[in-house]
Amino acid sequence: MRVDHEERRRHIAEALLRIADTQGLQAASMRAVAAEAGVSLRLVQYYFDTKKALLLDALARLGAQLQARMDAWIRAAGSPPTPRGIVTALLSCILPTDQESRRITRTYAAYHALVLNEPDVLDKQGTLHPDLLESFLARHLRAAQRAGEIDPARDPEMAAAGLLAMTNGLGSSVLGGQRTGDAALAILTHHLDELFRSP
Repeated sequence: MRVDHEERRRHIAEALLRIADTQGLQAASMRAVAAEAGVSLRLVQYYFDTKKALLLDALARLGAQLQARMDAWIRAAGSPPTPRGIVTALLSCILPTDQESRRITRTYAAYHALVLNEPDVLDKQGTLHPDLLESFLARHLRAAQRAGEIDPARDPEMAAAGLLAMTNGLGSSVLGGQRTGDAALAILTHHLDELFRSP
């Protein structure tokens, strides 16, 4: 029987992501991942010779899951979507308002906690996706400026960083029970209304 090595790697990495979501990454030893995946520790070590390699592989898969979600929300924003439609879709889909986004947010939070406790464990990989998101947002905010939808005096990079930080903070407040997903979405919409107010 031919072994699908990519499928085995995916199966093991997704076991780590499930542990990260429900228990945090401090609980994700190689042995715990093997038990969650229903495979031997030796098999986990065959595909991932270090825990760092497994963490990075799973993080890349988590990023791909978030990217697929963002792509779907942007497609739903219209054809072609406006710059505001793209920005709104991207930030709204990050907020933990449904089961999938809550899982993704909790799992990213587990990675964030790991980096806070062990800053060198992921090198610079932990900031790769947020940096790409900020650049993507800034690009579409500049497009909105060219279309006259945003004050030309606004700094797109600063606005993008602020929007992403606010969205992440709102997500934490939803997971922590401070407010509902709908309330967080209303706050985000309020700030976007202010930003996209024509000068």
